[in-house]
Parts: sequence; C-alpha cells; structure tokens
Amino acid sequence: MDLKRWIHVLAVADRRSFVRAAEQVHLSQPALTRSIQAAEAELGLLLFERGPQEVTATPAGKFVIERARQLVFNSRCLERDVTLYRNRGLGDAAFGVGPIPAATFLPPLLADLRREHPGVNLRVEISNWELLVKRLLEEDIEFFVADMRDLPANPLLHIEPLREEPGGFYVRRGHPLARRRSVPIREVWQHGVVTVRLPQGVRTLLSRLLDAEPGAPLPLALECDNLHVLRTVAMHSESVLASPHAAVVDDVASGTLKKLVVPELPAVAAHIGTITLRGRTPSPMARLILERLAA
Repeated sequence: MDLKRWIHVLAVADRRSFVRAAEQVHLSQPALTRSIQAAEAELGLLLFERGPQEVTATPAGKFVIERARQLVFNSRCLERDVTLYRNRGLGDAAFGVGPIPAATFLPPLLADLRREHPGVNLRVEISNWELLVKRLLEEDIEFFVADMRDLPANPLLHIEPLREEPGGFYVRRGHPLARRRSVPIREVWQHGVVTVRLPQGVRTLLSRLLDAEPGAPLPLALECDNLHVLRTVAMHSESVLASPHAAVVDDVASGTLKKLVVPELPAVAAHIGTITLRGRTPSPMARLILERLAA
C-alpha cells in the first residue's frame, strides 16, 4: 500500500474525525474518505467504526494501526538519515530537558556543542516530564533528559538511567534560619518552600515528615519549572529553596546561600535519565549529545 495512505489511516486514528484528519493531511474530506475506503478494500478489513460523534478503530483497525505507525515512523527516520548522509552533516537536533538538568549540567554541555559545531542548530525545550513525554510521542523532539521516577510505564519509551543529583534546602545569607545549626522540617515549611515539581515519592516523604493529612496536597509556597526564578525568589525573600546542590554550588561556596541541616530529612536526590522512543534511530547530532550525556 502507498505510504501516503498509511499516513491517512494514522491521521484518522489520531484525530478520531474525518474532518480533523483531512485538515491535518491537507485533503478534502471526500478525498480522505475515498483513501480510507480504498485502504479497507485493499486489506479486506474494516478499520474504523463511523460513529455520530467520533470515529473509532475496530479491533482489526487497532491491529493494523499499530504496525502502520511503526512503518511511517521508520520511513521518516530513513528520509532524515538519507538527507544527512547526502549532505555529510550532523544535522540539526531538538531535544527536551527537565528543570533540574537545565540548571545543572546542560549549560556547559550546550556551550561545548556550540563551540565545537557552530554550524549546527539546536532547539532545547525546558519543561516538566509530562509535557516532554507528549512532545516525544509527537516526534517534536528526539529525546529528553529529566527525573525519571514518575514516568509512565509506556512500551514506546526507552529509559536509560544517567546520574543522581543530590539536593537539599537553602536560604539566603541573613535569613533567620541561616544562623541555626539544624532546623526542624516544620520550621522550614513555616517560611515557605519554593521548588520545582517534585516526584510523587518525595512529596509523600515530605508529607509524612510534616504529619500532613493522608491525601492532602503538599503545601508549597511556589512551584516552578525554572530554577533560576526560584533561586532569585529565595535570594530576595524569606523563602526556603529546595534545589539540587549542583544548581547552587557557586552560591554556597561564596556564602550567598547556606544549606540547612534538617535532621529528619534523609538523603534525597533527583534520579536523572535519558528518555527516547524505543526503536528510533537517533540523528547523528542527537546520538552525539546522548553519548556526551552518558559520559
């Protein structure tokens, strides 16, 4: 079957509407309908149930769609790799980064890449893991790097552990808690904690230490995916910053920030990993970045 027809089948499966799918593939609705009917006739299978509200895949359709998706995916990868081979270049790359890698080891990596490969264009999306998974599944990015503990059990995702980033609580110089040898966690929370989105396991641990009601949300003064913003807030307020140490190591060394000793708190760390689409061959530039990350 012609590859374009498989693309039409996937568009209907994803959009669950002939109208929306036709817009996606830039065809009129009648033309798309004829393409799907021709595919069903060629296969001898009914692929879709045409309901009054939406179109749904039949059992046979689900069987075919799963394999068609891999076929179209591989075709796109082949086109990209042939273009790169013909041009003898690394090619551009787009990838995602969670807030913790973005504030720790990403900036020096990007600086190295720009210095070594000035002709390559990179696009980096910094966000939380939920949005990055969506971008990856849409093939808008080739991979992402983030805390991997809350990632869903999705057979399409390949997760490779990378490193741990230890963290803790930090306050500005002159903060009321900065003079204390140790601080109970309840007092930490009284000043308002600012942090990135925390994994569920860490939230559960902190809620238990704070004797919060079961199921009650962890009270956070400010939750933001940008650690630079959080650091600025902590520098100019009484807020307590929860952060990986690598993101504030220079501030701690200069005395601008001080790490709090919280006796009840066990050692905590972000578990960083790289997440790719299973079965996808990375572009040469993406492969280079993944190798650098692993090293």
